[in-house]
Amino acid sequence: MTSCADLITAPNPGPMTLEGTNSYLLHAAGSVGGPVVVVDPGPAHEGHLQALAAAGRVELILITHRHPDHTEGIDRLHELTGAPVRAARAEHCRDAPILSDGEVLTVAGVNVQVVATPGHTSDSLCFLLLDDGHHGSVLTGDTILGRGTTILDFPDGTLGDYLASLDVLSGFGPAVMLPAHGPMHPHLGTVIEQYASHRLQRLEQVREAVARLTGGDSSRQPGAGEVTDLVYAEIDPAVRGAAEHSVKAQLHYLSGVTPAP
Repeated sequence: MTSCADLITAPNPGPMTLEGTNSYLLHAAGSVGGPVVVVDPGPAHEGHLQALAAAGRVELILITHRHPDHTEGIDRLHELTGAPVRAARAEHCRDAPILSDGEVLTVAGVNVQVVATPGHTSDSLCFLLLDDGHHGSVLTGDTILGRGTTILDFPDGTLGDYLASLDVLSGFGPAVMLPAHGPMHPHLGTVIEQYASHRLQRLEQVREAVARLTGGDSSRQPGAGEVTDLVYAEIDPAVRGAAEHSVKAQLHYLSGVTPAP
């Protein structure tokens, strides 16, 4: 049976959320008003949560990762629908166990494979919708965005984990990409190539910035703020904090030492 993913975007636009948090409704093709799986309730916005609850009989709620723009609505949607909630962390689950990497869920007429993709956060998950078209679809959460690049929420998220997760996702190459922020993309593999190239370029820029700041003195460890000033000189102040998190992750990757602020 062919499955579908419908989109309802929460009204929480911003520098980090782009147009807003994308909540997905997974269901069997042709099933209108029937059973659905909700992926990411999003923020605690009553209108958004009511719209999700009204879209069909919600049988399961899935969470891609711990950030509040994805999890704040958990309890209210659980209250509205009675549906169990599953996530990588027990604190986000309701009436159900945590999810396991590789687990296949068969619910609401769809088959969904859980794919652990740490890096953005340690608990980040993607969901492979196995029956959506010839190559399937992957709900990428914040691991891969529809526009721009994601942050590494260091120290919870690390660059080593993230690069390994990109390798895992590359195995689903021609699948449709359904991100938690920004527009969908018809070919996941193409976006992953761009992401991997960008990460390597940034890593080289960080390496060059460290060399410039230390002047060859290996005993000096520059702070993340100093490196960010050089590598992200033109960045929007609204996302400066996110850039520093990613720089810390890159400095840690290069040296194995947690960097100074």
